[in-house]
Amino acid sequence: MGSRSDLETMRSAFEVLEQFGVAHEKRALSAHRAPAALAEYVGSAQKRGLQVLIAAAGGAAHLPGVVAAMTPLPVLGVPIMGKSLNGLDSLLSIVQMPGGIPVGTLAIGEAGAKNAALLAVSILALSRPELMRKLEEFRQKQTQKVVADSVI
Repeated sequence: MGSRSDLETMRSAFEVLEQFGVAHEKRALSAHRAPAALAEYVGSAQKRGLQVLIAAAGGAAHLPGVVAAMTPLPVLGVPIMGKSLNGLDSLLSIVQMPGGIPVGTLAIGEAGAKNAALLAVSILALSRPELMRKLEEFRQKQTQKVVADSVI
């Protein structure tokens, strides 16, 4: 996260990762206010066994792009809803990456955080059959709930 103020939005991502039993780390490192600490953290991510990074940021939202520039690992960007433009500024900042430095950009806010975690699980599940099974069960239960709730 770009700052601790992003924590509330990102809670749903942490809950999803915990639900699937995916080990994860949480950091609040600003691309602008702590670039050296961010570079050290991202630079060691692969050695520490991380396989996917989720970067959430509001305002100028440079964090996901800066992170993506520092690692070959997949980076998923979550735009945080801001006060001035309701997260549109963040969304546009994250989604407009130059060719060659991809960031998978999700929806603004809590839905984006949840989907970033689910997308990370999907990526990890490609090489983890047990995780794929859990993901398939999750999707089936979700579908069953929607169908059951469709009766009014």
